[in-house]
Amino acid sequence: MSTDAAESVATVQDTAAETRPKGYTPAKGRPTPSRREAEGKRRGPVSAPKNQREAVQRMRGTKEDRRKAGAERRERMMSGDDRYLLPRDRGPVRAYIRDLVDSRRNIMGLFMPLAILVFVAILLPSAAVQQYASLATSLMLITMIFEGVMLGRMVTKRVRARFPEARDKGFGIGWYCFTRATQIRKLRVPRPRVTYTDAPKLWAAKR
Repeated sequence: MSTDAAESVATVQDTAAETRPKGYTPAKGRPTPSRREAEGKRRGPVSAPKNQREAVQRMRGTKEDRRKAGAERRERMMSGDDRYLLPRDRGPVRAYIRDLVDSRRNIMGLFMPLAILVFVAILLPSAAVQQYASLATSLMLITMIFEGVMLGRMVTKRVRARFPEARDKGFGIGWYCFTRATQIRKLRVPRPRVTYTDAPKLWAAKR
């Protein structure tokens, strides 16, 4: 290129630079790589395992990661984190219902032991034992149903007072109370966050 041509090119470039807006960034000539592509370049390609031992070690590492993630999710669910709870257990209304139920000692908590007792009685060859077990079971079931209805009504009343904007129906609240109360306390999900000593404070609250 001649000297005159080079000077002409430089003059054109200077003129274009002066007319560009402030903060102008020249084009790179290629699209910006995505985050995944950038991370892939930094990490490099994943090589195949060299032998069976290395493959087993990788598999164990993957299983261990999944096990840790599962344990973490379960712990968060047991602690009452709404992000990890089932839809039926989410929200402040359901948390309040659980607190009311967990703060009481309910006869309904004997539901599962009673079911085991009935199963054992059926296996026994004695007709007298089966008869008495059947009678005791019927009385216990009637008592549990009555207690469940009364508990549902009391909890519904307090939910309406504390959360007047809540759209939970009375039957839904009562059934949620019943299913929670019939479970053994140590097996309830999420785990209870109140004790029996909190009952006076919770049940006496008007709002």
